[in-house]
Amino acid sequence: MPVQSESFDVAVVGGGAIGLACAWRASQRGARVVVIDSGEPGAWNVAAGMLAPVSEADFGERELLQLGLQSSMRYGAFCAELDDPGYSSISTLVVARDRDEAEELDRLLALQRELGLLVDRLRPSQARSCEPALAPTIRLALNVISDNAIDPRKLVAALRRAFTGEQRTGRVTGLTRQGDRVTGVTLEDGTIVADQVVIAAGVDVACLDIPEHARVPVRPVKGQVLRLRDPNGPGLVSRTIRGHGVYLVPRVDGRYVLGATMEERGWDTTPTVGGVYELLRDMSEIVPGILELEIEEIIAGLRPATPDNLPAIGRGALEGLVWATGHYRNGILLTPITAELVVDALAGESLPTYAVAADPRRFEGVLA
Repeated sequence: MPVQSESFDVAVVGGGAIGLACAWRASQRGARVVVIDSGEPGAWNVAAGMLAPVSEADFGERELLQLGLQSSMRYGAFCAELDDPGYSSISTLVVARDRDEAEELDRLLALQRELGLLVDRLRPSQARSCEPALAPTIRLALNVISDNAIDPRKLVAALRRAFTGEQRTGRVTGLTRQGDRVTGVTLEDGTIVADQVVIAAGVDVACLDIPEHARVPVRPVKGQVLRLRDPNGPGLVSRTIRGHGVYLVPRVDGRYVLGATMEERGWDTTPTVGGVYELLRDMSEIVPGILELEIEEIIAGLRPATPDNLPAIGRGALEGLVWATGHYRNGILLTPITAELVVDALAGESLPTYAVAADPRRFEGVLA
């Protein structure tokens, strides 16, 4: 028989990096918080952990860039409060393999400089001086010193240790309400009462029983990733290497993350030969030495994407409901700023100007 639990100030749905960070910050402000997680790793378990708002800056994504820059500025202090979150300052080298890609990089460089971002244009010889493992055929590179990286698996483990509230395993199915006010969440085996609910469940928000007018539409976007290991230890590359549609992120212990495909395949998370081949082919044209690395893991995950590819952060259409979802490619990057914005929303504060585009209420009345 379903059992109703005790009451909490805040119930956080989702125990990934974003959910745990929101819960941690809320508990630091004195709230009694419970995190409910399904127990199945989300997109964070697949993510490479690039903290790269500048090298990812693209045409038409200025609102996302502002959020990313705000979060990146906070990351050092955020990680300083945690025990071994896997944070490192390694910068990014964005590489062009041919003339078309070089022209695209020059256009991107012009945009970045227009926005006042610090990026250096490197000739091929300069790029290979920075990273000798680069192929001699590369045409152009951009050096982004302000980018960093983190190991998302270490980050989630550190947040679990830091959060002193309750962590429960269970599958949330929907919300409990009195009229237009949220009063808690329903689980497969009961309910949890809470004054406010934070939904940070990634793609699983699409499976929650929520009134259509109050829903944030999220779709899954598949990404395949390889985790590689150099038996000789670290040193193949010391920076994140980004090419067109592919990246290689080094860890300090000689491991590397190679990713990631972008596939509209619904809820499928099966790795494929084609996806693996494309990643290895594209990166081996930039760093040939990756073909000598050992494969430790081939994995696929689902990014939570909204129709406009911007996250949904802040108060929702129902009183007591706060969203922290739809982060698409940038969930790990946006973790610190999302947690900050969520705890402000829990306190009744409005979104700052740089985050207004992420207001979840832009989707009111939109069907998923």
